[in-house]
Amino acid sequence: MELTDNELIINANKGDVLALEELIYRYDKMVLRLAMKYTGDSDDAKDIYQEVFIRVYESLASFQFKSEFSTWLFRIASNVCISFKRKYSKQNLVSLNDEDNSGYISTIPEDDVLSPDNLVVNSEYRNKINEALNTLSPNQKMSFLLKHYEGYKIREIAEMMNCKEGTIKKYLFDAVRRLKIQLEKSY
Repeated sequence: MELTDNELIINANKGDVLALEELIYRYDKMVLRLAMKYTGDSDDAKDIYQEVFIRVYESLASFQFKSEFSTWLFRIASNVCISFKRKYSKQNLVSLNDEDNSGYISTIPEDDVLSPDNLVVNSEYRNKINEALNTLSPNQKMSFLLKHYEGYKIREIAEMMNCKEGTIKKYLFDAVRRLKIQLEKSY
């Protein structure tokens, strides 16, 4: 029988390294995906991933079981992403190949019959969306990614980002408005 997150936390806090490894294993892909979508750069995403799990390791003993572990973890991940972006605000570009899925937008589904013209149009579309995402504030961008890419509810995002639901709604409203303006400019 698989242990719950709470049981793993208790065991990890008692020194069980395998319990800590299992917790990390359960959530590592989600954290890396979030960091990747937020930064658009695989090296930056890996740095964020590492920082998130260092903070988890250092703070696990203070976890109070008032929320789900995943919510607590994504609050840490959100904070690290936002701090990272503020500290290293550099413009990230997406390669036309995007073979390593380093952009915010997932690779467009491959179709054996896609013409070169369609590939160019799809790359341009993806680049314009990524450029528009880069115009958002760190909080708007994180709210937007958590809502529209990760599928979290507003209540969950508010808990992760440690703010009120109304604030998240405002971030999302402003993000969508700004994205619409940016995308209209580019077409």
